[in-house]
Amino acid sequence: MTNTPAASDAERGYTITRTYEAPRALVWRAITEADLFARWFGADTDLEVHQWDLRPGGEWRGTMTYEGTEIPWLGRFVEVVEPERLVVAITDQGELREPLELISYTLTEDGGRTEMVLRQSGGNLTDEGYREAREGTSGFLDELAKVIASL
Repeated sequence: MTNTPAASDAERGYTITRTYEAPRALVWRAITEADLFARWFGADTDLEVHQWDLRPGGEWRGTMTYEGTEIPWLGRFVEVVEPERLVVAITDQGELREPLELISYTLTEDGGRTEMVLRQSGGNLTDEGYREAREGTSGFLDELAKVIASL
């Protein structure tokens, strides 16, 4: 039996909080510049970014290659408040259509360190799907730390 989430589950998802030993402006660059984003999104996969229009309503497109399989990623920037908040509607289904998952990044600087609160929501995944997404995203954020440290 498949557990299909209802539209009323839009707040379902997960939250991950990480602290990076870097100023907020540097973390912002790592999540908003296409070439840097491609280095960490997907962790140990290859991501080629084809389009990156960082503005509210702008879109991004990329192809992730994982174990020989190409996965199309698409997104729309919903909110861009430099350097503190980024919200992206995102899918790996090859077509940018509703309903989409939302990923928000909220950055807070404290003494040269930056706390990032990442929230994925939308209610489009099963509970197991969100557990898997959380695990994958956690790996992505480990790679993000490496990219930040290299800047």
